[in-house]
Amino acid sequence: MRNDKNGFLIFLVEDDLWYSEILEYHLSLNPDYIIKKFESGELCLKNLHLRPNLICLDYNLSDMNGKEFVKKLNRTHSYIPLVVISGQEDVQTAIDMLQVDNVKDYLVKDDDTKDRLWKSIIEIRENKELKEEVSQLREELVQKYEFEQIIKGKSDRIQQVFKLMRKACDNNITVSVTGETGTGKELVAKSVHYNSQRAKKPFVAVNVNAIPSELIESELFGHEKGAFTGAAVRRIGKFEEADKGTLFLDEVADMDMAMQSKLLRVLQERELTRVGGNKSIKIDVRIIVATHKNLAEEVRAGRFREDLYYRLLGLSIELPPLRDRKGDVLILAKHFADEFCKVNKMKKKSFSSEAKEKLMSYPFPGNIRELKAVIDLAVVMADEDEISESDITFNNSSAAADFLIENDTLKGYIAKIIRHHLEKQNGDVAKVAEILDMGKSTLYKMIQRGEV
Repeated sequence: MRNDKNGFLIFLVEDDLWYSEILEYHLSLNPDYIIKKFESGELCLKNLHLRPNLICLDYNLSDMNGKEFVKKLNRTHSYIPLVVISGQEDVQTAIDMLQVDNVKDYLVKDDDTKDRLWKSIIEIRENKELKEEVSQLREELVQKYEFEQIIKGKSDRIQQVFKLMRKACDNNITVSVTGETGTGKELVAKSVHYNSQRAKKPFVAVNVNAIPSELIESELFGHEKGAFTGAAVRRIGKFEEADKGTLFLDEVADMDMAMQSKLLRVLQERELTRVGGNKSIKIDVRIIVATHKNLAEEVRAGRFREDLYYRLLGLSIELPPLRDRKGDVLILAKHFADEFCKVNKMKKKSFSSEAKEKLMSYPFPGNIRELKAVIDLAVVMADEDEISESDITFNNSSAAADFLIENDTLKGYIAKIIRHHLEKQNGDVAKVAEILDMGKSTLYKMIQRGEV
């Protein structure tokens, strides 16, 4: 379609020359409009290579009527919008023409036609610009969610994740994303959606854990007016919002058993009924689920339906914790630092070798989410262009979790706990013994034997 930066090109197809000149004069009052007149439909069709933005068409031309013209036009240029102008007020003709997708308006010739045509063109142009803006935003989203753009890393574990994501993009199989909190499960879901054939349709995310159990059915399936107290109007649910697109159900393991049963039926039947309604509504939705829990264990414990588990399992993508992809820590750290500096209009900062060692030696129990928080703070704290070891601080709230990150024996865990408190209390054995409620002599003996 023609670029509006060079003007909005309007083809005016009218065999009444006097009337054509009136419309041309009126429309030319807008300096953005470029008007090109044609006395016949055939002549107009021969000039479509000029790529008009809009065609204003007299329904009764000397060489063809409006229906014939639209039929010929739409064989190759069905994207060009039309406004049909007729000298006769034929309701059935108007209805027939307006049923054609690219016929945007039907006007009857009278004293107000030129003003109504003016308003119609404004609306058509605004809708066109809005659609182009939405299309551009969707294209930007697709680029934004390219795998390597959204998920940083070169480790073998993350390359395996990329491989599975690519397989998920080629079809509509249900995807289940698992991994610890903070590993980026929603980012994976978005990336799969925006790289699939559904990329130009909605991506709708629902955190199951954040919705009260008594409201989740209405949230997912919608409700009719008066379905319950407070339901003042009809509301469509997340399934309908996501129609032709993707519905992402985060923390699906936290859904109660009653709701699991209703969800299973919707997934099996591919249709739903709004709360308080009786009409079945067909849906076409791709499902991606995520949880930090082990769904198989939830099934064995009786907290999750086995039939729903197999319905949701599909293609499973397990996100590794950050401690299992050590080679990616510095890649991610640099990315977060650069990103923070860009957003805050700061000069880029590098990392000292000591700072890199400190980052590499920390297990990051909060995963990528924690790393980002640590790096954001480090950039702020750094006085120079280089982030030093002292600029990097880890939240004490995660200190206790550090002991549990790696598999160890009970004896090993006890030693870690004692060492932690000895460091915190500057080697005060008596104080540590009091804190841990253990004998001071016992603690001394453990230190002497090298057990701590």
